[in-house]
Amino acid sequence: MLEIELLGVKMKNPTMLAAGVMGSTAASLNWVSCSGAGAVVTKSFSKMPNKGYKNPTTVEVTGGIINAIGLSSPGVETFKKELESINEEVPKIASIYGASPEEFSQVAGEIEQIVDLIELNISCPHAMSGCGAAIGQDPQLTFDVVEAVKKSVSVPILVKLTPNVTDLPEIALNAQKAGCDGLTLINSLGPGMKIDLETGRPILSNRFGGMSGPAIKPIAIRCVFETYAVADVPLIGVGGISNYHDVVEFLYAGASAVQIGTAIMNHGPEIFAQICQGLEKFMEEHGFQSVNEMVGLAHQF
Repeated sequence: MLEIELLGVKMKNPTMLAAGVMGSTAASLNWVSCSGAGAVVTKSFSKMPNKGYKNPTTVEVTGGIINAIGLSSPGVETFKKELESINEEVPKIASIYGASPEEFSQVAGEIEQIVDLIELNISCPHAMSGCGAAIGQDPQLTFDVVEAVKKSVSVPILVKLTPNVTDLPEIALNAQKAGCDGLTLINSLGPGMKIDLETGRPILSNRFGGMSGPAIKPIAIRCVFETYAVADVPLIGVGGISNYHDVVEFLYAGASAVQIGTAIMNHGPEIFAQICQGLEKFMEEHGFQSVNEMVGLAHQF
């Protein structure tokens, strides 16, 4: 009942680990897989090593967390070893980033033979060195990155978009015109910040960071809904999912699958099995035979 096929990749359920949480090593990715996730997404990595920002890099706020890790990365050569050690039973998605179309293409070419999908992170709001949202907020740069990667690899490409734009459908359509196979919506919101009351200092070493967690879910739902109305590629919804009710809402908005990240920090990786159990019961009670029957239901009204 929960099985889906996304861009030719079969998944036992529509849930994935989101990039950035428990995605740095094969051991943690395998743990998530054994906990019930339908697919795993690595932490974003780049061509060359990147130390990222110094601690503190995360802080809890009402409704979620703010983080500014700075896209720390061991580099593609090191990360390839982790990818090769992930359980073969679970579909694996590599999240990659770069400062130019050429860098994205080079990293993608290094890993295409050992992953099922590649997700282009062009949307991190706290990236270093001109990566992340600096690309995803520009329609032409988005097009250029996607086009370059599509020309260099044959594995399906997802593009992770930022909500921090005035016209998200425009960015989505440019990614689609460039040849992307699917879209992931959304990356963290912001940047935002939190200040220590005793010292008066910003808590994060970078001062600003991206917000994730339940507070951003309504925005993520809207972004998926708007994009579904104009795009012709599958959508993956992410942002504030912590129970099966949230998953149903994303599916109704137009997502074919979902990613879960921040909630793992509060509930552990066991949340995948809990969500899938609740989703299956909901489907039985409401007469749904497959997940696909739920996708885009809200657009009927």
